[in-house]
Amino acid sequence: MTLKKDKQKVLGEVFDDDRIAGFLIGEPPEGIERDYHLLERAYRSMKAENFGTFVRMFQEQGLDIDCPGPDGKTLLARIQGHRQGTEYAAILKAAGAKA
Repeated sequence: MTLKKDKQKVLGEVFDDDRIAGFLIGEPPEGIERDYHLLERAYRSMKAENFGTFVRMFQEQGLDIDCPGPDGKTLLARIQGHRQGTEYAAILKAAGAKA
């Protein structure tokens, strides 16, 4: 597929503070804790620099960074083994998350 000359390829979504704060809104699927759902959704959707801002906002709202997922593991415990999760794990650890 070729792009028309008047079209530009979109390489990344812009995440300003309002966009990041939007990830603090939403309800989880049945059987998943809300705090875990919000963290995981942000992890899957954001670059590390934006995820750091999200984690700060998340904690400012008093949400639980160590909330377990459906498998009983925290997000930190799950992503420590991810090939590209190193920066995200470091952000969670700096925020006080436990594996």
